[in-house]
Amino acid sequence: MNKNSLLIGGLLALAVGGALYFTNLLQSPIIYLNLSLKIAYKNTLESIQNGIDEHFRQQATIIDLRRKNQFYEQELLNLHQVADEYQKLLIEHNSSFQTSPSTRLIRTISYVRFGDPHRVWVEMDHFDPTKVYGLLYRGYAAGIVVSKDKRPMALLNGDLKSSYAVNVGASMAPGIVRGNNKRQLIVEFIPTWIPISVGDEVLTSGLDQIFMAGLKVGKVISITKASGYQSAIIEPYFYGKNPAYFHVITHIR
Repeated sequence: MNKNSLLIGGLLALAVGGALYFTNLLQSPIIYLNLSLKIAYKNTLESIQNGIDEHFRQQATIIDLRRKNQFYEQELLNLHQVADEYQKLLIEHNSSFQTSPSTRLIRTISYVRFGDPHRVWVEMDHFDPTKVYGLLYRGYAAGIVVSKDKRPMALLNGDLKSSYAVNVGASMAPGIVRGNNKRQLIVEFIPTWIPISVGDEVLTSGLDQIFMAGLKVGKVISITKASGYQSAIIEPYFYGKNPAYFHVITHIR
């Protein structure tokens, strides 16, 4: 009995020792795998949370930048109109003026006709189909907005029917700018007795009530004379970029 008891006790001791040894041996990779999964899970959660936070921060930044861009666009228009009225005030001495130009951000939808980069449909609230609107891109004259089937259609610089009144050079020579389905624009009906030169800057005159005076259009690169008038070919500051958004002038004064 004593021998059997000792044998059984020894076997039990070996079994317990072996169980403890192999249990630790087996538990180590399981514990390591479990910790790795937990770390990966937390890292994934943190990555997702950081991504969400970054997305909302970027969205807030974009909204803030758009708001500021519209504010600066409006301020630029105010400055142009003030400068124009100030020049008139110096000449007339009795001019009274107020500045109230208004702009609106509009979105490009699609080309009106595939293959024609000069005409695009735009999305515009409170559109009046009886009006012609001036179109701006980063402060430059970019074309006009007109009605087609009672929908707002942008005729960008370059389109044959995109035309508005301008002044050329320091002599303020009046003319009408239009597109010719090419990159360069044409300023027509410039009086021959008013001198203009290559390199002269072309600005909107504001006499058509589409744009206010003083917005940049382009620079003269060549001049021709015929039928009692001068014509100037100009390199526009805006052409064919077709951005997703424009500003449209809804009110001049």
